[in-house]
Amino acid sequence: MTVSSYSPADPGDLVVRVEAAGAAGTAAAVERARAAQPGWRGAGAAARSAALTHAAEAVEAHAGELAALIVREVGKPLAEARGEVARTAAIWRYYAQAPYAPSGAAHEPAAGEGLLLTRRRPYGVAGLITPWNFPLAIPTWKAAPALAVGNTVVLKPAPEGTACALRLAELAGLPAGVLTVVPGGAAEGGALVAAADVVSFTGSTAVGQAVVAAATGRGIPVQAEMGGLNAAVVLPDADLGQAAAHLAAAIAGYAGQKCTATSRVIAVGSAYEPLAEALVKALGATPAGDPGDPATVCGPVIGEAALTRLTGAIGSARAAGAEVLTGGARVDRPGWFVEPTLLAGVPAEHPLLVEEFFGPVAVLLPAAYLDEAVALANGTRHSLAASVHTRDLDTALAAADRLDAGMIRINAPSSGVDFHLPFGGTKSASHGAREQGQAVLDFFTASRTVTLLPAGTAR
Repeated sequence: MTVSSYSPADPGDLVVRVEAAGAAGTAAAVERARAAQPGWRGAGAAARSAALTHAAEAVEAHAGELAALIVREVGKPLAEARGEVARTAAIWRYYAQAPYAPSGAAHEPAAGEGLLLTRRRPYGVAGLITPWNFPLAIPTWKAAPALAVGNTVVLKPAPEGTACALRLAELAGLPAGVLTVVPGGAAEGGALVAAADVVSFTGSTAVGQAVVAAATGRGIPVQAEMGGLNAAVVLPDADLGQAAAHLAAAIAGYAGQKCTATSRVIAVGSAYEPLAEALVKALGATPAGDPGDPATVCGPVIGEAALTRLTGAIGSARAAGAEVLTGGARVDRPGWFVEPTLLAGVPAEHPLLVEEFFGPVAVLLPAAYLDEAVALANGTRHSLAASVHTRDLDTALAAADRLDAGMIRINAPSSGVDFHLPFGGTKSASHGAREQGQAVLDFFTASRTVTLLPAGTAR
């Protein structure tokens, strides 16, 4: 069986075709990683730090090539692709310092002489399952911390991001068995979860829930990021022009294919009409176009199935009485392009208000007061990110305190988070420990308590 990745901007462009690893090949890769792990950990902090620094330097040295590959393989607009490459290098550098961080602490015993230590140690082999939308950054923000603390890594990327993952691993240049990419799909993912010692997943809710069930059934640590149905709350006192610009970026940027993209816009009170007008204008200024053009904000969606699902949902909403305020159609050009779309009057139980669609489509909702807006924003099981737009600090703090989302941004797009901060949501959006920042270092290690007593001491 082969894995084939085609460009969503030009479906006739075959980016890469490789043999799938298969379940047996994936299990064998895990065993090679397990054999390499003692040497990788035993190499020491300086060697691991140097290796991660080298990976950062290699990414920087090939920045133009990598950005072009991201544009070609997943259709990310060039400006964002360049930003992802820069972020990828920065993440490798950030975690290159982690090997020197304290791996435990010393404690006083409750009574008598002796010494109590807590120490954190790597699990062994980290199995990583990653999506296609950030084909360098997400594999890096999982792999770099796992490697920094002494695990080895087996990475199963989404088929649509295979070329990027293979090139990233090649450039990292780590010792054999330390970072291995296994191309494939569900069979390889299942085999990886069945063999690894710790698992980190990013992808759809349905697959994520299956990964969590399989990993917890084995008794191994697992974290899963499963997307969001993210809301933006806009108050009447907000700078509506700025808010519209932020919302348009969060709806249409990279064709809405970010788990932190805005898909529900909640306008409070008198903000509704002027916000609708401003947002229609802002979305109209971000047409879907060639991702290789530096001016493009909204490129193609990832494939024909995604395009069909999006246009079908828009059509069914219209049939149910919704109004398309702007967009709503496929773009007449080769590739999988859909216009940035804003709808109003969508019925409450319509899939657009219940499911994550991963496209440049948002629904505008009215709320009489902040209380109603917060209730609408919280009325989802996919609570990853939210944004609040207001000039009033008290209102911003009150909303931030009451929103369920794991990440809340004030007067900023819902999309985006600094890589040195914890990343994750609530409810069905996430399972387990947070990603990114320092928190993930604890996830990839197990705590041990060591008691040291003077020789001959009985206790």
